[in-house]
Amino acid sequence: MEIILKKNRGLICFFSLMFLVSCSDNLVFTEYKTLKNSTWKSNEKLTFNFTVKDTIQPKNLFIHVRNNKDYAFSNLYLITSLNFANGTKIVDTLQYEMTDEYGAFLGKGFSNIKENKLFYKEAKIFPTKGEYQFIIYHAMRKQGEIEPISTLKGIQDVGFSIEN
Repeated sequence: MEIILKKNRGLICFFSLMFLVSCSDNLVFTEYKTLKNSTWKSNEKLTFNFTVKDTIQPKNLFIHVRNNKDYAFSNLYLITSLNFANGTKIVDTLQYEMTDEYGAFLGKGFSNIKENKLFYKEAKIFPTKGEYQFIIYHAMRKQGEIEPISTLKGIQDVGFSIEN
């Protein structure tokens, strides 16, 4: 077996490299913001600036959330604003499940940290080239209360990505 691996090492490296290159071809933009002390303040708006060059091919937009065991809720409410280069603005209130029916955190990860890749917009075609901005903040409230939770614990990082 070891002789076969040594003989095919170049072939294995070639296919591994091709796999990595083909996977990264879909990624147009990605950026993460790390939250100090794994705490997201209610007035803390996270801003992602990106440039759109392709106005033909549809794109999938994702929100990434890395949470740890200190996150105390089964869901996550977010308010987003997608600001277009032409001045148009789309504001959404979104809700995502963060746990299954048994309370186990959803997402990928081997330890107490889980990453969720959440669909934001599917097959979005940007109408104009130029500078865009994505803004996101949490809208979590305790049941029966109007004011948002001032410090949402357990959220380590929030990211935004665009894929072909």
